[in-house]
Amino acid sequence: MNRRTTLLIAAEALAWWCVLAALWLVLISTVDTLERVVGASAAGVAALAATAARRVVSAR
Repeated sequence: MNRRTTLLIAAEALAWWCVLAALWLVLISTVDTLERVVGASAAGVAALAATAARRVVSAR
């Protein structure tokens, strides 16, 4: 894996994280510090899973 591929994967994961974190903030009723931390963490895990799943599917 070269540097360009690594940057593309990181950019894709960041884009997923932004979309999922924004969706979390839209769907919750109260926005306090704990909700932001939980949302950011959950979005990070989901972003990594989505990026990995897309790479597996596109590798076929």
